Amino acid sequence: MLGYCLVLTVSAQHVYPFQNRDLPVEERINNLLSLMTLDEKVSALSTNPSVPRLGVKGCGHIEGLHGVAMGGPAGWGRKEAPVTTTQFPQAYGLGATWNPALIEKIAALQAYEARYLFQSPKYRQGALVVRAPNADLGRDPRWGRTEECYGEDPFLTGTLAAAFSKGLQGNDPRYWITASLLKHFLANSNEDRRDSSSSDFDERLWREYYAMPFYKAITHGGANCYMAAYNAINGTPATVHPMLRDITMREWGVNGIICTDGGAYRMLINSHHAFSDLNSAAAACVKAGINQFLDDYREGVYGALANGLLFVDDIDAVLRGNYRVMIRLGLLDDPRMVPYASIGVKDSIDPWTLPAHRELAREVTRQSVVLLKNDKGLLPLQQGKVKSVAMIGLLADTVMLDWYSGTPPYTVTPYAGMASRLPGKVALARDNDYNRAVDLARASEVAIVCVGNNPTGNGGWKECPLPSDGKEAVDRKSLTLEQEQLIRQVLEVNPNTVVVLISSFPYAINWTVQNVPAIVHLTHSSQELGNALADVLWGDVSPGGKLTQTWPASIDHLPEMMDYDIRKGRTYQYVRHKPLFPFGYGLSYTKFKWSDMAFSQRLIAAGDSVEVSLRLTNTGSMSGDEVVQLYATFPDSKVDRPVKKLVGFARVSLAQGESRQVRIPLSAFELMVWDVSRQAFVLESGKISLTLGASSDDVKLTRWLTAR
Repeated sequence: MLGYCLVLTVSAQHVYPFQNRDLPVEERINNLLSLMTLDEKVSALSTNPSVPRLGVKGCGHIEGLHGVAMGGPAGWGRKEAPVTTTQFPQAYGLGATWNPALIEKIAALQAYEARYLFQSPKYRQGALVVRAPNADLGRDPRWGRTEECYGEDPFLTGTLAAAFSKGLQGNDPRYWITASLLKHFLANSNEDRRDSSSSDFDERLWREYYAMPFYKAITHGGANCYMAAYNAINGTPATVHPMLRDITMREWGVNGIICTDGGAYRMLINSHHAFSDLNSAAAACVKAGINQFLDDYREGVYGALANGLLFVDDIDAVLRGNYRVMIRLGLLDDPRMVPYASIGVKDSIDPWTLPAHRELAREVTRQSVVLLKNDKGLLPLQQGKVKSVAMIGLLADTVMLDWYSGTPPYTVTPYAGMASRLPGKVALARDNDYNRAVDLARASEVAIVCVGNNPTGNGGWKECPLPSDGKEAVDRKSLTLEQEQLIRQVLEVNPNTVVVLISSFPYAINWTVQNVPAIVHLTHSSQELGNALADVLWGDVSPGGKLTQTWPASIDHLPEMMDYDIRKGRTYQYVRHKPLFPFGYGLSYTKFKWSDMAFSQRLIAAGDSVEVSLRLTNTGSMSGDEVVQLYATFPDSKVDRPVKKLVGFARVSLAQGESRQVRIPLSAFELMVWDVSRQAFVLESGKISLTLGASSDDVKLTRWLTAR
């Protein structure tokens, strides 16, 4: 009790200059560092830079890709019982919404729950540095962690990552509610051999593709923390790569937390074989800009200091980033002056129990649903006419959590969601033992088959018994949906079969696409999965989600997994084979008319912005959303550029019969190319074709813009 009172007294009286929030931040940090012992400084290189002797309370990290993770499958070595928090669809599903405003709202809700847990006397758990979003790009659907990314496109991913970072940090000019820590810098999209592999590609792809989402999250979204990747870049491990200082710090302005990934420090010796001993590896990490280690680093840091490989000034220099973040979080200030300090302290109601949190989970899950096929108008199901439904499949009565999920306060399964709409008339068969699924399908008017992956692989660490499954540490070996045989059996006895694919990544479901009349896709882990799915299947809302990855028709159409040169046939930008579904694809229950494409100006120069507009009209029979996508093509370019490139988009909601002028801002920066000789983005002069469409392959309107 005496120590607690001392901390309050010190804070109130500003015994030390670093406690005075009216002083410049760098001056406060100077004072704090001058008061810290060497042992305290070395300790502060961890994920918790607290200094108890000086009354400094720092904070650690938590996961938060789609909800605060304070439990879930991974558990993260927690000794306490899991705490429930609001859980949204996997990040892959969040990307399918194509809705930055909604993504920011989700992140803001997560931030509130994290701050509540950290400060509430009931809990006092968790942390305020949130490891999210994942700004890596899904360049290959075999990547085991596809579930964590927003998709394959740098513009879309960068826009959504910036929105998520904004939501996590809030709008207060002085304080953050939580800190956004981006993962995993850079080009981290293979799991097999990730601790020793090298992602190799040229400088233009570094700038234009792999780094772009991080750049946008930092410069547009305000993120000031990130995690270095396990892999090497062109032979140099990311943990010690010059890009950390030379680009992210000096060019982009990052001056907060730069941490290793878990175990990455020792991997420099044991896996990458880049250093012969712990001392030299620790010195290289600190000199590269690392200021937080996620594994045991102390022996190496002390050894580096003792052998002249590191000096105290080197440690002081990187620790400044940790304390800049702690100051932004208000942890060094009088709580009465911090706008977020009362969250959880005065509140008595756990926020994840509030209706607004449940409703947001349901809304985002609805917006994430992608309608892949709908022949003969089978969907939406006709309320009052359909009298019996068979729910079939291993995923029909479960909500599966992925490796980084938290523990939801409740879950609504597909079966529960459908049964609530048609009480007593929905039958369930999880598999086809003793022909139960076939018998139920035959006896029902509509059969809904719920299939997909198990996001934990139904196995331990590095274990996925099914070759088409993948997760952290395991890449997929197949794109074949093993449960497609069940779909065949059901369709044989019931032509009114709907396939609900609940998955963390694409599948090459060619037979299903050719034969089944209706298919929808959504992802795992939302607590409202079943309700949102029922809302879409029964037509309460029209599906408006869009794919964020190219779905190949065959695994044979993909380049070698470790080839990071996307120009060799990867993503919609360079695809060489007709895909099963193109990037940006997604159908609707209603119809839209596109017309009157126009520019605010026909010439564009560096530094300019052009407004691209069109008139969009809902000519169908119900309200619905359309994602207007703007692509650029560069026929006059002097270098190899993408066949097409997403440069703008807008999700638009229209009532039946409504017509609206849609405006999409286009910055000249999005049209630029990285000039290696000038070490800068430049705008090439010439003609640029701009197309508006409902997917990367569905062109509705085209006009020419001239760059000068």
